[in-house]
Amino acid sequence: MALNYTSTRGESTGDTYSSIVLRGLASDGGLFLPAVYPHVSLKTLETWRELSYADLAFEVLRLFADDIPEEDLKQLCQDTYRDKVFNRGRRGEDFSKITPVKWLSGESEGIGILQLSNGPTLAFKDMAMQFLGALFEYLLKKNGGELNILGATSGDTGSAAEYAMKGRKGIRVFMLSPHGRMSDFQRAQMYTLIQRNIFNIAVEGAFDDAQDIVKAVSNDHEFKQAHSIGTVNSINWARIAAQVVYYFRGWLEASTRPGEVIDFTVPSGNFGNILAGWIAKRMGLPIGRLVVATNENDVLDEFFRTGVYRVRDREHTYVTSSPSMDISKASNFERYICDIVGRDPERVRALWADVAEKGEFRLSWHEFRRVQASGFESGKSTHEDRLATIRGLWTEQKIMIDPHTADGLKVAREHKRPGVKMLTLETALPVKFEATIMEAIRVKPPMPAAYRGIMKKLQNVTVMEADVEKVKQFIVENV
Repeated sequence: MALNYTSTRGESTGDTYSSIVLRGLASDGGLFLPAVYPHVSLKTLETWRELSYADLAFEVLRLFADDIPEEDLKQLCQDTYRDKVFNRGRRGEDFSKITPVKWLSGESEGIGILQLSNGPTLAFKDMAMQFLGALFEYLLKKNGGELNILGATSGDTGSAAEYAMKGRKGIRVFMLSPHGRMSDFQRAQMYTLIQRNIFNIAVEGAFDDAQDIVKAVSNDHEFKQAHSIGTVNSINWARIAAQVVYYFRGWLEASTRPGEVIDFTVPSGNFGNILAGWIAKRMGLPIGRLVVATNENDVLDEFFRTGVYRVRDREHTYVTSSPSMDISKASNFERYICDIVGRDPERVRALWADVAEKGEFRLSWHEFRRVQASGFESGKSTHEDRLATIRGLWTEQKIMIDPHTADGLKVAREHKRPGVKMLTLETALPVKFEATIMEAIRVKPPMPAAYRGIMKKLQNVTVMEADVEKVKQFIVENV
């Protein structure tokens, strides 16, 4: 019997993995979750140690995608996770397992960086997005029809989605980004990708404005159905499920004995990356603590310290040197809270109604106790912290990291437990944030061969007000 999926807000119609992938949001505005999390025993986990990344992805994803024939799913994983796809970022290192761990020394002893940025766009988003592109094309070919993807990006999701979907049959991408709020390299990656099925829209506002538009369009069910609107943001469950895989890979790389507890620190903005770790932990992976690292936009840090989730308005969402985390409304947070309140859809709806009406919600004492018992901790980092972390690691070990990974490493050092290994998830390669790297260490980050000259290429983007109706009209005109 196939695993069924339900909405965080109560819709339960027996949906399977394949049926929710092309939908994105549930019709009640909630996010899909499996009715139960599949379990992986420690015995099974040990049999996975020597698997390739593609084979590991198949073993994990078939637990969620059990309505896809296994031979088809295995082929999708083999086609996606190939060395020649995930070896773009670095030279002279072994990437046979795609996501190696680089162990640090000195004051970072016992901390490893899980390298996730070797895909086509040099960011961790490729790890799931490349699979999603293949999956979408497979489902559309099997079921017929077309898909118009509407997404929002704070930096890396956009390019990862566009590179994963470019040239795929039956798919168009309409990607919203905050005008002027990404790095020069991030803009160049997106806006120089001239493809007939790719459309870039820069909205005048913050990432949250772009994300709100995506949700509003997705909740207009008549428009969504008429124009076959889908999503690639991490509100799409297939993205989250594919990200779960690299937690298993990271644990398998870092652990040396069955059941060894490993802690993870994750730079966090939209909460999708660390949510995948929460799910892996619920599946039985021996994860100890999950540490949320934020920048100056510290909504999540405040929540895990106080139990109050208080979103910021546009004027109080800071523009920082780790721009992919300049987010105050974490879409995936609803999935975590749904688990914390015992999968009570009425409570979830009430909490998000408070966010809509008051700009915040407050958990009860009993609910916050569950948060504290769930293994989450948090910390924050500032621009000066990022510069100091980048500078120190380069000076001591000649290891260069991007600003978001620096946020993670700074917080990881603060939460490292004696005798327990800590993995910090890498976010992107330093070249995507050259200005901050130059400010920190006066050394230009290396440019992968595939991207030489990208800053001089013609860019194509439409600048638009943060207006739902105008975005809808743009989609209609280009479908």
